[in-house]
Amino acid sequence: MLANYRRLFAVPHVLSLLAWSLTARFYTPGLMIAVTFLVVDWTGSYSLAGLVAGAFTLGMALVGPLRGRMADKGGTDRLVLVCGVVFTVGLLALTWLPGSLWWVSIPLALGTGLFGTPANQIVRALWPRLTRGPERQAIYAAEATTQELLFVFCPILTAGVVAFAGARWALVMLAVLGLLGALGFALALRRAGVTGPAPVEAGAAPEPTGPRRSLLRRPALVVLFVMCLLMVSGIMGVDMAIVAWANELNAPHLVMVLASVWALGSLVGGAIAGGLRGRPRLVRRSFASAAGVAVLLPFTPPLVELSTPLWVTPLLFLSGLAIAPTLAATMGRLGDLAPADRRAEAFGWMATALGTGGAVAGPLAGALIDLMGITGGVLGATVLVTVAALLSAFVPQAPDEASDGGAADTVPAEVSGIAEAAPPAGAAGLVAPVAESGPGAAPGTPAGRPAD
Repeated sequence: MLANYRRLFAVPHVLSLLAWSLTARFYTPGLMIAVTFLVVDWTGSYSLAGLVAGAFTLGMALVGPLRGRMADKGGTDRLVLVCGVVFTVGLLALTWLPGSLWWVSIPLALGTGLFGTPANQIVRALWPRLTRGPERQAIYAAEATTQELLFVFCPILTAGVVAFAGARWALVMLAVLGLLGALGFALALRRAGVTGPAPVEAGAAPEPTGPRRSLLRRPALVVLFVMCLLMVSGIMGVDMAIVAWANELNAPHLVMVLASVWALGSLVGGAIAGGLRGRPRLVRRSFASAAGVAVLLPFTPPLVELSTPLWVTPLLFLSGLAIAPTLAATMGRLGDLAPADRRAEAFGWMATALGTGGAVAGPLAGALIDLMGITGGVLGATVLVTVAALLSAFVPQAPDEASDGGAADTVPAEVSGIAEAAPPAGAAGLVAPVAESGPGAAPGTPAGRPAD
């Protein structure tokens, strides 16, 4: 089961890029927790807290495709640095805001969200340049799995700071960590030599002249984006319900336990999924995620008043098992379906879908919790994730590189065991295509491309 991971992390710079991209987005899981506690202290309303938290994610969503196009053209290190600095300044400004001016937090959160880190879409667009076949699925699974570490440790750290020092200091901590992550990720991109535009893949169709057609005119991608929007809305709705449950009991430390157990289940599920061979089945994984959220519903107040929320921790673990595998399958499918020279833009649209889903989840879950209690928040999450699972059936299957007779155009040397060739210009340290050899290769065939 570990064979895919061993081959994968032998590829130069993969581990560094993965680690620093995760560090750059470390603040993401804790942001909703800190903002929710801060705004509830100001206003006493979960709906308003969800509105402010949603403004952050809406800001990130609005600029996803634009930053993706910027990343496709190069200069990704400068893009990461600028976003990191401005986002940190915005979070610090929010911590200095007096409670009487809470309404200013909405436009401030929206403007700050415009500069949320683009690390996720940049690094996900890079993986197809480094890996092929099973290893590509493994890196998406590894990223989705290790990302769950953020959802294990960041809520613990954030809720701990909220409990002992207050929500303002929690936001200061997240701002500093986000800035340090942006600096490290920018340096990692430079060391890997991948700050420039993506090279044209062998056999790729030439880009037509004139204005580019929008990726939203591709039905397969649109279905995938809508599915992501609904899925993340449901997942963040459960997060909101967990925070509200702990806050209603005046026990913010319970957020550390409940959110971390849920994320731990996702981590375990993703680690197992990354070692499996063959293409992931998106539909099966999506319905497993929906079932995992639905199983929590009968055990939430006011439907059932448990003596302590800790009784649902085994169910939370089981509920999380399918989350990372579903996200990994979704990212892998997008990496296969998107045009090679527009992958960062495609993942930018995915970031927009995820951000929009988060923006919808905040006020929607908050309103349902205010109206129906914790049960209402989990019920809304169940409906959203179930509809996303139904949509997954309409996402087309990507061509199978291993069986279509035209295996991958390029094969990473470290992964295949073939001696590494010289890296192409503009991609120092990355793996070069391997020249075709033997009687099947025609004279003049480009390196790594099968003969006609």
